[in-house]
Formats: sequence, structure tokens, C-alpha cells
Amino acid sequence: MGSDTETEKKKTPVALAPIAKPLAGKKLSKKTLKLVRRASEAKCLKRGVKEVVKSIRRGSKGLCVIAGNISPIDVITHLPILCEEANVPYIYVTSKEELATAGTTKRPTCCVLVMTKPAKGEITEEVKEKLESEYKQVVSEVAEATSALF
Repeated sequence: MGSDTETEKKKTPVALAPIAKPLAGKKLSKKTLKLVRRASEAKCLKRGVKEVVKSIRRGSKGLCVIAGNISPIDVITHLPILCEEANVPYIYVTSKEELATAGTTKRPTCCVLVMTKPAKGEITEEVKEKLESEYKQVVSEVAEATSALF
């Protein structure tokens, strides 16, 4: 028999949705979640399906990060189509719990929209430059992953 620490190290396999493509690899997933955390600290993040859909329909641009282990899947099936119509890049990550942790919330989150400009107020130039450089890097990698898929 193993101890509790051994079982904690082994993560249970996540049941991914069949539409979870393009799915971020480990490296891209780590960069994407880091970008989500930075955007959350700068108040440049929309959380949840309702907020994300509303922002995209109003014309906000950014990176849509969608969790791949959502059940029922009908909750997020319209998001990729909406993103493609609005020319908003999107990527799937494996876990909604990791996405929520990166977005500094305890509640598991289906999707987030990372924007480069805050919804309200202003951010300092230093924070804005870091956010934009990370954003551009992640978006270029997402574009590569998407082009390899199609």
C-alpha cells in the first residue's frame, strides 16, 4: 500500500471533451495560465461563459482560454464558432480548476477572455508592456497550434 503523498502526486486522468481542439501542450498551457494570472492581477480578464460571450459580441479583442473538461459540453460548444467569427484566437487547456486558480478565483471556470486593456481604469506602463509582450507571444504560439490543426 502507498502513502497519501504518493496518491496525491498521481493526478487522475482528465476526461477531455471531444471538441477540445486546439489543445495546449504542457509548455503552452503553462505560458497561457501564466498570462491569465498576469491579466487577472491587472484586471484585464473576463471570467465565465456569460461575460466572455458578452465581451466578444461587443467587439472586445483578446485571447479566449477554454477549459477542456467541461460537462455538459453544451455549455461551451458555441464559443469556438463565436471566436472564429469575431477573429478572436482561442485555445483549450486541460482543466477548469487550473484555469480558475490562474484567474485567482476558487470557483472552477469554463472560460476566460484575456484582454490587453482593462475594462475600467488604467494600468501602469510597466505592467501593460509585460502583459502585451506575453500576450503576443502566447497568441503567436496559439496561431501556430491552430494552423497545424487545420
